[in-house]
Amino acid sequence: MTKPDAAKPRQTPLRAVHEQLGASMTEFAGWLMPLRYRSETAEHQAVRGRAGLFDLSHMGEILVAGPGAAAALDYALVGQPSSMAPGRARYTMICAPDGGVLDDLIVYRLGDEEFLVVANAANTGVVDAALRERADGYDARLTDQTDDYALIAIQGPAAAGILGPLTDVALDGVKYYTSHRGTVAGREVLLARTGYTGEDGFELFSRPADAEHIWLTLSGAGTAAGLVPAGLAARDTLRLEAGMPLYGNELGPDTTPFDAGLGRVVKLDKPGDFVGRAALAAAAQAPPRQVLVGLRSGTRRVPRHGYPVLWDGQPAGTVTSGAPSPTLGVPIAMAYVEPDVAAAAGTAGGRLAVDIRGRAEPALMTPLPFYHRTQDQPR
Repeated sequence: MTKPDAAKPRQTPLRAVHEQLGASMTEFAGWLMPLRYRSETAEHQAVRGRAGLFDLSHMGEILVAGPGAAAALDYALVGQPSSMAPGRARYTMICAPDGGVLDDLIVYRLGDEEFLVVANAANTGVVDAALRERADGYDARLTDQTDDYALIAIQGPAAAGILGPLTDVALDGVKYYTSHRGTVAGREVLLARTGYTGEDGFELFSRPADAEHIWLTLSGAGTAAGLVPAGLAARDTLRLEAGMPLYGNELGPDTTPFDAGLGRVVKLDKPGDFVGRAALAAAAQAPPRQVLVGLRSGTRRVPRHGYPVLWDGQPAGTVTSGAPSPTLGVPIAMAYVEPDVAAAAGTAGGRLAVDIRGRAEPALMTPLPFYHRTQDQPR
């Protein structure tokens, strides 16, 4: 893949569409992306109540193929891709030898010897390099196919109803975290029932040249159902309400999956060695260094990334993500706090606060996630 000019952000195949829609564009992870179209709150609420359309073409796609692909990924990642049936997808992570998270990923098994690894945009190069190094000695070929894909997501309770008439894939038979090859609006896609919003929805991998046609067809078909384009700002508040981690906030090289409450993705019982096994086995047995919790603000002031969490006025943690919650109507946040504080804060109100620009603002510890789609109501 040709390396882009570091001073010039990359553009998605849908740039012209975003400009025609009047999107506010921003540089994100080396790409020029739509931040919002008109109102991120309205976009957020549309996804919760109807449907939203997202351009995710900045995500990285790395193909791992060959007779040794499954074994190579078992060694490279904390999960066990070899146990997946073709057509399945799985959330997993790639960790450093010390257990720190290099990135969180979704792996799609496309065939017996073919896997698609989807990485965060900012980490595509890191993931690609680490996979190549770890696949050395395995009969596997790695190809960075980021330039070969556009990625469009349609998310929300109306998503299946909008998409269904436009695809030859029977959506009733598409389970969560599965993928199917088919067509949408007459164009070939890999259709997956995955997402990052806490709602039902689909992600459509297509050729870049087909992205505009697919987007415009979905947009036109969804108008009556309330489908709207949605940008990065709404995507962030949606994933925050759903308690989904963001790399660089809840996850990073200084955190392990166990710190983030995601130890379930680490398959310590899989056969053979994998990078980070010893460190992660130790982390699984050790008392937690920190606990990821939800916070609900007691005032209208918003806890933001990096703000100190206080317990009895003393520093006891750090906010990782925070924003006003359009669904709950109050500011919310995720934060890492000391284990004893996490244990006590659930029963001792009034002692927890967030230092917001020099003022201690009261906060209430809240179970994650803040929002549950299956209950149709926020928690």
